[in-house]
Amino acid sequence: MRTAYGVETVRAAERELMARLPEGELMRRAAAGLAAACCDLLPRVYGARVVLLVGSGDNGGDALYAGARLARRGASVTAVLLKPDRTHRGGLAALRAAGGRAGPPAGSGKLIDRAHLVVDGIVGIGGRGGLRADAEPLARSAQRSAARIVAVDLPSGVDAGSGEVTGPAVRADATVTFGAYKPGLLVDPGAAHAGALRLVDIGLGPYLPPRPELVAPQHADVARLLPVPGAESDKYRRGVVGVVAGSARYPGAAVLAVAGALRGGAGAVRYVGPGADAVIARFPETLVHPGPPAEAGRVQAWVIGPGLGDDPGGRQALEQVLASSVPVLVDADALRLLERERLRERTAQTLLTPHAGEAAALLGVAREEAESARLASVRRLAAEYGATVLLKGSTTLVAGADGLVAGSEGPVLANPTGTGWLATAGSGDVLSGLAGSLLAAGLDAREAGAAAAYLHGLAGRFAAGRTPGPVSAMDVADRLSDAWREVHLS
Repeated sequence: MRTAYGVETVRAAERELMARLPEGELMRRAAAGLAAACCDLLPRVYGARVVLLVGSGDNGGDALYAGARLARRGASVTAVLLKPDRTHRGGLAALRAAGGRAGPPAGSGKLIDRAHLVVDGIVGIGGRGGLRADAEPLARSAQRSAARIVAVDLPSGVDAGSGEVTGPAVRADATVTFGAYKPGLLVDPGAAHAGALRLVDIGLGPYLPPRPELVAPQHADVARLLPVPGAESDKYRRGVVGVVAGSARYPGAAVLAVAGALRGGAGAVRYVGPGADAVIARFPETLVHPGPPAEAGRVQAWVIGPGLGDDPGGRQALEQVLASSVPVLVDADALRLLERERLRERTAQTLLTPHAGEAAALLGVAREEAESARLASVRRLAAEYGATVLLKGSTTLVAGADGLVAGSEGPVLANPTGTGWLATAGSGDVLSGLAGSLLAAGLDAREAGAAAAYLHGLAGRFAAGRTPGPVSAMDVADRLSDAWREVHLS
């Protein structure tokens, strides 16, 4: 898995390591890794035209030392110095000694236009806000050119701790980060600016705390979570998930939620609601009941919300589900009916699965705020509602009820498999059914949310195909088994 740490944590680790190393050794390690990554992005190094955009901090020093290495291999390297009087002196001397050139930004547009590679060393991980006025034209020139853009540690203009982009920012083809991933590289919109990620080991590992702030799971991590039936398993031992979904206006939501649930690892799906005929017509293996949920039979987890609409029985159904002693997933229309204090009274686990608009309503903020500050939003939701929260979106995030305080359930989980093709009606209903089934099979709320988002993202990619094209929610549901197998076979 990819583990990410905040700025202050990384800086503290760097200070501890630097105290044990010769002066300048940490920067030399970073520059060596950066230069190697740049070489990999060039068809050939000898004769390549490389432009370094150099700010005043150590980030600029990394770029200069890496540029010196490229110059020694025959590249034509020019550094554009945004703050000539505050440029890293050692890095600048090394570049010039290797045959590189350096100068102020004036007239650098033509250099960038002709470059094969542009290295963004403008602002480091401590930067706040968008690019400053002197840097923005350089970034625009780089974006317009045919050059590949490599960001040093983090694209300039992206907040390292949150991924927020509050102004102009570099959009890189690749980002070379040092020592540890930063949350802003794994959470949109910052992740979309980072391009391909490459982590350079500079020796920080022993100085980083055991618990990261954010984790992006990979195939092997998810495979360890997924339930696998044994010889003694039967459908009830594997878990029964109850699904309260659909209405006269939205019968399809019931079908889609059940579709996700049937492919989620539980042994049986018990549907409760007015969409029984539509559900049975598509999935005859489903157990159906007209309701209310309290009379439907035993389940190991509930899913409630997709397509409930304004059904007058929705509030009663939600109350009965929340009064149960089993895990509950609350989605879509049921989120509108939530009462914060009632939710906090539950002793069993609760998983909320809002998209940005629903998250904004729950928090009482504008949608734009919830969407741009995704990491802060999911943490705040989890803390205020006393529930695990899966915040859907371009980067789906899962936060435990206690956020990151001592004794909490763990770091925020960032799903790396999402695709824009999942932004289609009903896709979230499939995800809810899938996550609810994993809850019924015995996963805790964080695990169920993380595994479901991962499988859902993979299924979306499989449905879109090698040459991506539009998909429907049922296309995604139909590929969940393929995603499951892909994870287990890795």
